[in-house]
Amino acid sequence: MTIQPAEDEVISYFDELSNWGRWGPGDRLGTLNLITGETRRAAARLIRDGQAVSLSRDMDPQNPDPLGRGTMLQRYMETDKGSQLLGQNGLRVEAVREYVGIVAHGSHTHLDGLAHFSWEGKNYNGFDASDTSSTRGARSLSVHHAYAGIVTRGVLLDIAAVHGVPWLAPSHAITPEELVAAEHRQAVTAGPGDALLIHTGHFARVAAEGIHPRQRQPGLAAAALPYLRERDISVLGMDGIQDAIPSAYTTPDLTMPVHTVALVALGLWLIDNAALSELAAVCDSRRQWDFFFAMLPWRMVGVTSSVVNPIALF
Repeated sequence: MTIQPAEDEVISYFDELSNWGRWGPGDRLGTLNLITGETRRAAARLIRDGQAVSLSRDMDPQNPDPLGRGTMLQRYMETDKGSQLLGQNGLRVEAVREYVGIVAHGSHTHLDGLAHFSWEGKNYNGFDASDTSSTRGARSLSVHHAYAGIVTRGVLLDIAAVHGVPWLAPSHAITPEELVAAEHRQAVTAGPGDALLIHTGHFARVAAEGIHPRQRQPGLAAAALPYLRERDISVLGMDGIQDAIPSAYTTPDLTMPVHTVALVALGLWLIDNAALSELAAVCDSRRQWDFFFAMLPWRMVGVTSSVVNPIALF
């Protein structure tokens, strides 16, 4: 069984696992470069009967932060009368519109862009972290660079099922051996360009037992980072925030080692808080753990995140 790497070894991953320069000095896509036309065509060939599964959690303005993380979600009706919107009185037609405001990084299903985390003043590919500010936004690494969408083969690895449980224990740190065990159990292998989704059952546990009082949750151990690099995953999603909380490290710099190394060194885009329990059930019933995966982030300039509704299509 894997022993958690020491702090110095995790820090060495910034060099050993780095994709900086792999796709050129000005690259802003990171691992999305691994998704090619052939990757998309191969993914499309997985569609058989058209069954679609959403991988997003509901966003409810009446319950904006179900995980207690201080996330903001606002919805205000801007106009609620047709005469106001259309500029005329006495019309039979009515229309409404609203204002929506959101902090995307939080309890909602969202995509982390490559400007979200930095290390020693640098983002992915050596871009300066100071390129991102509260006034200017993310100037060098913005989510809008993924404007072509993320369309590829999706692979679900069900780690809860590996252990024969509905959900993993809070703070369970998933090792590379567990990822490989899931591949063997499901007769599927994650590979270059794939969207890798990891089911822990975290949100099923939250629904049954409530939020852990110290926000503990399962996630990947830092030891799994070389697996992600070796498999050349294009995007990583989990029903949680990728990192096991708390991490195995005492230094504040490694509070979230998977987030930090994945985003900064690998240029690996992350989907936090995906809804994967229905997908796990569908995959199990079909005995098929790969599928057509599609996700269209905001084409909004200067943002480090995007609320998303990924779809698995069988």
